[in-house]
Amino acid sequence: MNTEATLDFAQEVVPHAPELYQPVGVVEPIHTLDAFNEETLAQYRRDGFVAIEDAFTPQEVQDAKDGLNDLVMGRREGFTGIQYESEARELLPTLSLENRLDAVRKFWKFAEYEPRLDAMARHPKLQRVLELILGEPPVMFQDMALIKPPKIGVEKPWHQDQAYFDYPLGTRVVGVWIAIDAATVENGCMRLLPGLHREGPKLHFKRRDWQICDAEMMGLHPVAAPLRPGGLLLFDGLLPHGTPTNSSPYRRRAVQYHYHNASAQKTSTEDRLAIFGSEGKDVSC
Repeated sequence: MNTEATLDFAQEVVPHAPELYQPVGVVEPIHTLDAFNEETLAQYRRDGFVAIEDAFTPQEVQDAKDGLNDLVMGRREGFTGIQYESEARELLPTLSLENRLDAVRKFWKFAEYEPRLDAMARHPKLQRVLELILGEPPVMFQDMALIKPPKIGVEKPWHQDQAYFDYPLGTRVVGVWIAIDAATVENGCMRLLPGLHREGPKLHFKRRDWQICDAEMMGLHPVAAPLRPGGLLLFDGLLPHGTPTNSSPYRRRAVQYHYHNASAQKTSTEDRLAIFGSEGKDVSC
């Protein structure tokens, strides 16, 4: 486990305008991974996302919770991929190991250390859906968990995930965002802009994060994607999305994986920055 001297904290919080994430509607999910078919695939292509309820069983969700707890409690030797919320800097020394999850902003690169979370990423029913979307066997290339702890969980500004990844335009990138707690409008569920992935890449700037300019996003019409535990979102790597601050008293833990098609080839960071903006050299999702 990280020592107190080496703990990683997020940058200081800068408040965001509430209207950036005010939804005009709520996403209508399909009910299971088995229900994903050609019609659903057409919906994904049109909107850039699909929400699926009951993708994982209550036991699989509990396994994921237990896996996250073991990571934060230092039970996986060699694992160091934890970042804490900046507002937890003073709070952290007062928390027991069991309560430290309410101070974490994110985990990353945990699949090789935590078999239950690795199994979630490789779930056969999920793999079937990803192959339908990608047209080839999926390759997972990023694993992370996004934790919005009660009261202090910070915003993730509007962005396109592909702005972080050194893959050329045209590479099919799919994000899979899995609710471990109930994700609600109040505690920071995902906001999405249907169809905007078809507009292509947008310039990003390093402000509160690596993000699309607030002025470009203001006045658009996002939808919210509340999910029960075990529900998930599939979304295109070019779909603008973001999440507001969690000022509620409720946890909003989520696990996220990214996949590309098996034949994808990497490009250079310089090529990516020429498309998405020059300020993103060392950014991480």
